[in-house]
Amino acid sequence: MDLIPAPSSSSFPVAEGLLLGPRTTLGGAPGCAAAVRWLRAVLGAATGLPLEPAASPDIELSLDAALGPEEYRITVADGRARLTAGGPGGAGWAAQTLRQLLGPDAYRRAPLRRGGWSLPACEIADAPRFGWRGVLLDVSRHFLPKADLLRYVDLLAAHKLNVLHLHLTDDQGWRFEVRRFPKLTGTGAWRERSMVGFRDADRRDDRPHGGFYTQDDLRELVAYAAERGITVVPEIDLPGHVQAAVAAYPELGNTDVVDTAALGVWSDWGVSPNVLNVSDATLAFLEGVLEELLDVFPSEFVHLGGDECPKEQWRASPAAQARIREQGLADEDELQSWFIRHFDRWLAARGRRLIGWDEIMEGQREALPQKGGGGRREGGLAPGAAVSSWRGYAGGVAAARAGHDVVMCPEQHVYLDHRQADGEDEPIPVGYVRSLEDVYRFEPVPPSLDPVSARHVIGTQANLWSEFADDARDLDFRAFPRLVAFAEVAWSALPTEPAARDWPGFERRMRTHYARLDALGVEYRPPGGPHSWQRRPGVLGRPLAGPPPAV
Repeated sequence: MDLIPAPSSSSFPVAEGLLLGPRTTLGGAPGCAAAVRWLRAVLGAATGLPLEPAASPDIELSLDAALGPEEYRITVADGRARLTAGGPGGAGWAAQTLRQLLGPDAYRRAPLRRGGWSLPACEIADAPRFGWRGVLLDVSRHFLPKADLLRYVDLLAAHKLNVLHLHLTDDQGWRFEVRRFPKLTGTGAWRERSMVGFRDADRRDDRPHGGFYTQDDLRELVAYAAERGITVVPEIDLPGHVQAAVAAYPELGNTDVVDTAALGVWSDWGVSPNVLNVSDATLAFLEGVLEELLDVFPSEFVHLGGDECPKEQWRASPAAQARIREQGLADEDELQSWFIRHFDRWLAARGRRLIGWDEIMEGQREALPQKGGGGRREGGLAPGAAVSSWRGYAGGVAAARAGHDVVMCPEQHVYLDHRQADGEDEPIPVGYVRSLEDVYRFEPVPPSLDPVSARHVIGTQANLWSEFADDARDLDFRAFPRLVAFAEVAWSALPTEPAARDWPGFERRMRTHYARLDALGVEYRPPGGPHSWQRRPGVLGRPLAGPPPAV
């Protein structure tokens, strides 16, 4: 049946399945209520059938404590469909698979078929390989309106991806409403213009850009995602990537080095040299931001960036140098580590876990001297802190060996803003060539990890940065179809040796899946190359030569 992601096992005997009609009923156990609501809504729209509840429904969802939380079973036989799951999440994934069994027209929002609807006789058993199957959406560089963001939740759920990592702040825009600090969005959510293409072209469009999400918008997003088995993990970037915040509140910057009052929200791509100062007042400001963030996002993990923090201003700042001496730190790298550890402890005290980019492992010591030489204090991250390994595998390998959980998202393999092919037709070509097949052969767990350390790789994530994707159509082009291949890598029990994977079989199943994407209205890159309207002739990119580095 061309199921994607491929289930753990499936069989389709020649037997009676289930013919759907006006009297077909749908229901389930209380723990399956969200999956039942969703399935009735989407199948009701696509088929025009009422799918009313009943005491003994034709399509029934139930729970079995013997199964894992996201594990499920489907049996269709003798005019009935039974979906059994270990928890609400598994019930949702079972419902997604049932929708696939009905064919691509089941993904439309109004009935097209003039014939009947039927589920084939089948036995399916399925469970995910990883607990974290994530996608990062960068809504800071280019704002994604709420309706488009909700649509992306549906697209993630359709592919059994269960984490939406929301990159809410950066140099180019602040998108999270903080009620006690209104200028973060009043000033920080808007820039005067945007760079077009790679920075070397020095080309701008002179069109103001901006937007932000209210806290109620984000609560709606969190609830909408939770109904579909998805956790939203927010990211506030610090202590670098903060020019939008400094433009709103200049006192957050290094005022003893730079005239921060003259700064605006950055209109360039790349990494701004303007970083946070390290005063107690700035720490308190950020704690206030995070208090409101935790009130909106119930996720266990909170992403605090921690990456690409230029140190020039700290080297020149008397205040930063005084902080280094006060804390007995060796240099500015340890100052950044001290800054991150402060919020690591702050989050842990509130029952949350820090996750940050792999730079958070830098500048650490097992122990640091106390001020005045009186004993020693711990200098490492809390045991619960986790790492997003983006600069290749090395940071994740080091973190896993140190006992920290890791989400593998190496830029050379799963940054989906990277170009999909060689050639002049690729719009704003950046990075390495990462084709659909390349992504399908990505392996999240490097063979260099021993079995104990490998268990700390809790999942994998594809990242969609938006410097070169200024609306949902551009985002679709860069994400799809590669996000489909990534979803199978994250979910299915594929061979860990990439060369052993059944690429021809996946490519064959994709022929059906393209029809599902068409029904969903996804503007993916066609296998033969971009449509004419998907090209950006003359807009400079930054292609990288050769294959990406090996594992």
